[in-house]
Amino acid sequence: MKPSNITVGLDIGTTKISTIVAEVDDDNEINIIGIGVAPSRGLKKGMVVDIEQTTQSIKQSVAEAEKMADVVIDYVFVGVAGSHISSMNTRAVVAVGGENRDITQADVQRVIEASKTFALPPNREIIHVLPRFFAVDEQTGIRDPKGMSGVRLEVDVHIVMGAVTWVQNLIKSCHRADLDVAAIVLQPIASASAVLTNDEKDLGVCLVDVGGGTTDVAVFKDGAIVHSAVLPVGGIQITNDLAIGLRTPMVNAEDLKVREGYASAEMSDPSRTLEVHNTGGEGTRILPVKNLCEIIEPRMEEIFTLVKKEIQKSGCYELLPAGAVLAGGTSLMRGARQLADKILGLPVRIGRPSGIKGLADKVESPIYATGVGLIHYGAANQLSNLGSSFHGTSLFEILSERARSWFKNLFP
Repeated sequence: MKPSNITVGLDIGTTKISTIVAEVDDDNEINIIGIGVAPSRGLKKGMVVDIEQTTQSIKQSVAEAEKMADVVIDYVFVGVAGSHISSMNTRAVVAVGGENRDITQADVQRVIEASKTFALPPNREIIHVLPRFFAVDEQTGIRDPKGMSGVRLEVDVHIVMGAVTWVQNLIKSCHRADLDVAAIVLQPIASASAVLTNDEKDLGVCLVDVGGGTTDVAVFKDGAIVHSAVLPVGGIQITNDLAIGLRTPMVNAEDLKVREGYASAEMSDPSRTLEVHNTGGEGTRILPVKNLCEIIEPRMEEIFTLVKKEIQKSGCYELLPAGAVLAGGTSLMRGARQLADKILGLPVRIGRPSGIKGLADKVESPIYATGVGLIHYGAANQLSNLGSSFHGTSLFEILSERARSWFKNLFP
């Protein structure tokens, strides 16, 4: 199999690291050929706190995927999250050059570059510059202005930023695992490409990816992203609450959460009981399932309340007829959709990756939304365009140059 046909998504999460390998044909159809999952060690709330442990977890996940796909993985599209992520919307304008005033790709690139001319703190780096829409003279709402005539080209962009050191640590972990980083992608943007439809994005929709250590939020309207945020709370906080509240080891708390947990206590069977292991491994206790759910419910309510505040912050709360789409492992908890519907005040559905073939049945779960989304992102952004998101520091310039050189060597 030619390396040019292979795209790899590496989802480095707080609780697990997933590697998904796909063959992408000339029509951008995605055929999943390999999957690798390993427990995540060395991360906290989406951020690297131990490079060595993170590296070993990445190696384990990648090795499993390589064995299944029968390929050697040398580059990956990596998802990034964490409380260090921030975003903003801004605008820029340039004059259209040329005798005929026809807008070219160079003009589009100039106005996008102009949108980045703002005071960026020294410890921050731009990860994405996402054009929302363009305006030519008095005409607004244009998605692709190339070929149009005008004297003034304006762009409205959504800019995603991250802490330089945190992103560097993520890249270093990949390099130590003998992997080149083709691109860094914000996780909710990746997940959105896997579970949202174009109609939903046009109408107005909010993606809510409730992972292990973080909850990712992305609001779309008129086909473009309006707001994004990463909240430092997720499923692992629920597990921690259960471990403390039930006085049981973390591994048992996680097992009880997955097997018996409900997002709302009123949904549980009041007559049902469960066996709880005591901390220290000495004996067990029998407790009603309702006790478990009474601990889970406040944390789930907190997560969706914070999500609602982010949607309101976007200014689009009343403009989301497509409602909200839940993804991530915690979205699979019984009653999560109903509780989200109640708190958000929006229609809610569970998002599952789509537009894939091959081992699709293995990844058609909200758990793999980010991993499959990274494949979609990689298929849509070919290597000749890589590096456009990395600007401002030598590290990112080096990464961009490495990606371009790799592409040129592959296709002389």
